[in-house]
Amino acid sequence: MTMTQPDSSSKGAASARIIVAGSAALTEGFALIGVETLPDATPAQLDELLADLWKRDQKALVFIEHGLARGAGPWLRRVRDDSGRIVVTEVPPLQAPRAYHPLVEDVVKSVLGPSALEES
Repeated sequence: MTMTQPDSSSKGAASARIIVAGSAALTEGFALIGVETLPDATPAQLDELLADLWKRDQKALVFIEHGLARGAGPWLRRVRDDSGRIVVTEVPPLQAPRAYHPLVEDVVKSVLGPSALEES
């Protein structure tokens, strides 16, 4: 797993990490502003990252590209279900942001019915 990490020589120890995982096109902009990135991440690499964060008891905000969220591995599910230290959120696709819908929409529709999110 190849991650880019910001230069921390002038900073004190951070209490939480901010990490972006996804395509190189998505992560490039975040790397320019000093955010840790995992470019061209695979579901397996994301799971490895989350497992490492969990085992090291680290706090983190992890932004993942929508495709990675759909290929969820066991650590992504575990972090989402059990962790208050690691927050994972999705980033809409760069090429089609209006076509994006988060996984929570599926849950809402399954509980409240398929028309629950339709505009009236």
